[in-house]
Amino acid sequence: MSESLIKVENVSKKFCRDLKRSLWYGMKDLGSELLGQLHNGGGQLREDEFWAVRDISFELKRGECLGLIGRNGAGKTTLLRMFNGLIKPDIGRIEIHGRVGALIALGAGFNPILTGRENIYVNAAVLGLSKKETDTKFEDIVEFSELEKFIDAPVQSYSSGMTVRLGFAVATALEPDILIIDEILAVGDMGFVLKCLNRIDRLSKNTSVIFVSHNMIHVSRICTQALVLNSGKPIYQSSDVAEAVNVYYSMFKSEIGDFHGSEKAKLKAIALVSGKRCATGNKVLSVKYGEELKINLKVEIDKTIRGPHLYMAFYDKEQRNFAEIYSSNGNFVIENKSGWIAIEATIPSINFSQGIYSITVAISERKGGQVIFRQQSAIYFQVVGTQHGWAPIQIRPVWRQLTAINDMNSEVTI
Repeated sequence: MSESLIKVENVSKKFCRDLKRSLWYGMKDLGSELLGQLHNGGGQLREDEFWAVRDISFELKRGECLGLIGRNGAGKTTLLRMFNGLIKPDIGRIEIHGRVGALIALGAGFNPILTGRENIYVNAAVLGLSKKETDTKFEDIVEFSELEKFIDAPVQSYSSGMTVRLGFAVATALEPDILIIDEILAVGDMGFVLKCLNRIDRLSKNTSVIFVSHNMIHVSRICTQALVLNSGKPIYQSSDVAEAVNVYYSMFKSEIGDFHGSEKAKLKAIALVSGKRCATGNKVLSVKYGEELKINLKVEIDKTIRGPHLYMAFYDKEQRNFAEIYSSNGNFVIENKSGWIAIEATIPSINFSQGIYSITVAISERKGGQVIFRQQSAIYFQVVGTQHGWAPIQIRPVWRQLTAINDMNSEVTI
């Protein structure tokens, strides 16, 4: 059985909104603890207090990665600070076994006056490494951080990206038993992020990782389980990371996007139809995986616009454009005669992963011409069913198992 490195039992933490009252509560609680008494309040809130974290429990073993996700202010960083020993819980118990490497704030643990070289040795000493042990890891740290030319410069002269590179390199090169990462990957460039993910993959075999991020792509890539927080409380906790991501996205209400354009074109109405179900405006249509989807549009286009071209784009939950529709494909020509035009586009089968998607509508004078109208996220729909994947589109090829090598294409060698 894998070794348990983190055990959290019914942990709660409260704070006070008023500074003076907070200091008074702190003095009273300290006095109570010195007398061996449970400090005032226990599980009750006093005036101006609120629960930042409430009733969190989980166990993390070596080789597992927990994704902590939730809105800003959900209690994620407060929880991490308790794991790292910066603050202690008011209720509950936290067991930590092994060396902890934490990146919970930009530049945390670095002295800005000291050089990068000096900070490496200081951080290593804090984690219990001798100078000899740090010497063996120094070159790896500098190489990973790509700061060879700046390692003897004061950290206060580093950019945010340079500081993060050095912090991550130190925390991971020392091979901690527990690695805590809080939104650090959001600062680095693409090359650095890829290096970090690859290093986390390598370390995760022998390390427990707690990963906090608003980037669900990263969460999906490295996490083996997830905990979704809302207002300090756990609302979903499972090894089904895909469902946890769906729960996270469901916390954000869909909003119809803005539009821009001239008076020469307007979107008068848009509706989605699937089976006998229909949705218009800000309603969200539920579409079953593999069902037909019809997009009905009523547009008003100035009669002076000849050969108008319609464009529709599909956006996923991260607002990434992953599929497009052009009216010119299939030789469809929009005849602009009456001033307003009704158009229907039918997609025979929606092979999208579960989740919420939006459709952006744009009209141009011709394909590739000047855009005269565009409305971002004009309407939303939700795909439901048993199919799920990290990519928005699920491809369904025709499968067959070969019985002999001769069945393979003669040009293919294995």
